[in-house]
Amino acid sequence: EGDAVVMSRIEQDDTARAATGLARRFTSLVRAAGKSKAVPDDQDAAADLAAWITKARTCDAPAIATFASGLDADIAAVRAALMEPWSSGQAEGQVNRLKLIKRQCHGRAGLELLKRRMVLAV
Repeated sequence: EGDAVVMSRIEQDDTARAATGLARRFTSLVRAAGKSKAVPDDQDAAADLAAWITKARTCDAPAIATFASGLDADIAAVRAALMEPWSSGQAEGQVNRLKLIKRQCHGRAGLELLKRRMVLAV
């Protein structure tokens, strides 16, 4: 019942409804790009992305508008990430892991992070 109440409130607020719709549309664009990387249709995907960015930049939700502006600022990289068949996910994961170890070694990880790592290790 709690989720229904939250969704009801979101549907009543124009800005929240617009932000939710834009977030869902962006998610579907990314998922569709991931599925179709074997047979890319660059023009349709690029047009969809450009239309989404245009709509999102005029959104009343500042977080969505800022996100869209950031995507637009580096549009070539965004298009490549959505259209190209390869991913840098494995490399980024290793970099993240190495930075975590480095922070722990230099004592900047903080007690909260160390507690979480201990819980997850069990």
